[in-house]
Amino acid sequence: MESSRKIALDILEEVLNKNAYSNIAINNKLNRHNLGDKDKALVTEIVYGTLKYKYTIDKILDYHLKNGIKNLDNYVLNILRIGIYQIRYLDKIPAFAAVNECVKLGKNKSKGASKLINGVLRNYLRSENINYCTGDELDKISFEYSFPKWMVKLFVQQYGLEIGVNILKGLNTIPSVTVRVNNLKGNFEEVWNKLSENHYNIEEGLICPEAIKIIKGRNIEKNPLFKEGFITVQDESAMLVAPAMDLSDNMNVMDLCSAPGGKATHISEIINNTGKVLAFDIHENKLSLIKENAYRLGITNIFLDTMDATLYNHKFEETADRVLIDVPCSGLGIIRKKPEIKYTKDLKNLKSIIGTQRKILTNAAHYVKEDGIIIYSTCTLNKEENEGNIKWFMDKFPSFKVEPIFYGNLDNLIYSQLGTITILPNESMDGFFIAKLKKIR
Repeated sequence: MESSRKIALDILEEVLNKNAYSNIAINNKLNRHNLGDKDKALVTEIVYGTLKYKYTIDKILDYHLKNGIKNLDNYVLNILRIGIYQIRYLDKIPAFAAVNECVKLGKNKSKGASKLINGVLRNYLRSENINYCTGDELDKISFEYSFPKWMVKLFVQQYGLEIGVNILKGLNTIPSVTVRVNNLKGNFEEVWNKLSENHYNIEEGLICPEAIKIIKGRNIEKNPLFKEGFITVQDESAMLVAPAMDLSDNMNVMDLCSAPGGKATHISEIINNTGKVLAFDIHENKLSLIKENAYRLGITNIFLDTMDATLYNHKFEETADRVLIDVPCSGLGIIRKKPEIKYTKDLKNLKSIIGTQRKILTNAAHYVKEDGIIIYSTCTLNKEENEGNIKWFMDKFPSFKVEPIFYGNLDNLIYSQLGTITILPNESMDGFFIAKLKKIR
């Protein structure tokens, strides 16, 4: 049987060198290996932790390697990365054990590789009071929180130093598992009691009345409550979207970028499985995810089809009471769940996606009826994709107005003068943005 660290190493290879998504790569790999819960937890910890702190780890390795990391073999480099991560950030693993396990992994490559790994990690252990970062304040922040400098600069420029640093802290938190109670099958108290009876340590959600945080307990997706459709796993930030739509029974709702369907099913629950929810996605294979979720939840009013949301479809002209556009975005608000975003995005990516978002906004403006509502949401914190797009839309479509949204006075909520809301990331919520646009004529 392969060791936990070897499995973690294989996953890192897929994510860092083959552009795999960390969450999918972890799930796929763990499903193929018969590991105990403790070993599964270690694999997950090493993968997410190494990705989270890769920027800082690489700075350290550049210092301790004579020729830096640039030309180092990827397999050896990733062993060194998981070694530094365990020594620097994991108190529960003794340093000598971390070194020994990494040396063993190196032997799979060559005797020379294991010798190099041993030397670098032991040199790091012997090093004290080394200043690995000698640059300006942004360099120091980048090193401390392990974010590329361009991203730190973006957050600080757009939000100011204090909020910018808080964003970095929030994006480094370990996300909690939150579930949404399905009112079509049960009420909050009933689900709460059943989870408690099944020995889950739970808390009420931070902001959403249908949210329950799973603090401790076995895999929630294996629980009968999940399998029978009483609950859905969803972040609380995403749970805020559907309630903002001012939904009522028998409405005709369009969800233009729907997969995997968390928001579409929430809409159906709110309108009591009446009316019609048209759920679209550009990728046909992703529609099966929505179908599976809807079936599990007992929902029958969702109708699925493939459609490119950037291309106008005249048959939907002014047919929808509500339109949801959870648009493709840079994803800077969900780095705590997908830490590889730190290294797969750059400023060019951020700028290139704005055109796509504006095409989708334009089409949504044509699909919604008079007095209807568009909800524009993203899981990014880049203001150009958020407030910038809404300002552009209001200039282009004077027949709409922004309706202010208010969810309360939590520390991580920023209400703009424009009427939009930005949700800052913390241990309970992803970074998110929501705007409510009403067609007034």
